[in-house]
Amino acid sequence: MVALQTGFLEQMKLPFRTGEFDGHLLTVIAKRSPTRPCIISYRPNVVMADSQSSFRPALLVVDMQEDFCPPSGSLAVPLGRTITPLINTLLTLPPRTLPLKIATQDWHPPNHISFAPNHPSNPPPFVTSHTITNPLNPSQSYTTLLWPPHCIQSTPGASLIPELSSQNFTHIIKKGLDPRVEMYSAFFDPFPPTPTGERVCDSGLAKLLHDEKVTHVYVVGLAGDYCVKHTAYDAAKEGFQTVIIEEGTKTVNPGGWEECKKEMESIGGVRVVSVESEEVQRLFKKD
Repeated sequence: MVALQTGFLEQMKLPFRTGEFDGHLLTVIAKRSPTRPCIISYRPNVVMADSQSSFRPALLVVDMQEDFCPPSGSLAVPLGRTITPLINTLLTLPPRTLPLKIATQDWHPPNHISFAPNHPSNPPPFVTSHTITNPLNPSQSYTTLLWPPHCIQSTPGASLIPELSSQNFTHIIKKGLDPRVEMYSAFFDPFPPTPTGERVCDSGLAKLLHDEKVTHVYVVGLAGDYCVKHTAYDAAKEGFQTVIIEEGTKTVNPGGWEECKKEMESIGGVRVVSVESEEVQRLFKKD
């Protein structure tokens, strides 16, 4: 069973954590108790892959696009291009080892709500916040930063960088197409689904991974503290064992990365691991 401490519960912002119990991957709901650190209730999602034979991984390469990379990207992540050799190494793994290799692309319309020039008085990007209301439920909203225009559909800045071994991708998922909402995650917009299951944006990535019977998700790309983080969160919420490969990402705010990693593990059930870790090295096993 997953062990959750009272301190974690006090900090918890999402009502779940994933873990293993009796061979199953669980979504764990934690509740405070006056006499015990916590009471755990749980519901099984999918059977975990403990043996190499039932291990079916997917690689998600998030937003390795020109506008997110130096030297000329409009929203360039420092050292963003330097992670490409590791990603290419992963992309060369054979299908029997790594059957799904999925790229994501920000694919914004020119009038996207996250672009600072699309707002009155053209406020400065990076420091200006804007509140976005759920188009399906006006009572829900969230606040996000505004950015320079980036990854506009069919422009050079939206292209995957040429040094990426793009010919090895099995799928390419486009995200951020709806001008009304921000979409850091490659899965969904940030708003919860309606009671009937409707979402503002659903890229189809969750269905693809479930249909392909994926058990583990490995996330790399840009940027670690934004789209990579939120993509990994949603992968974990969908029931996949999810890790971010440390050497395979760079961040917008390097100074905040250590705290971001702690938050991802404590709140979202996502771990950041080294390429030398057992979790990643099992991708290179021949058997």
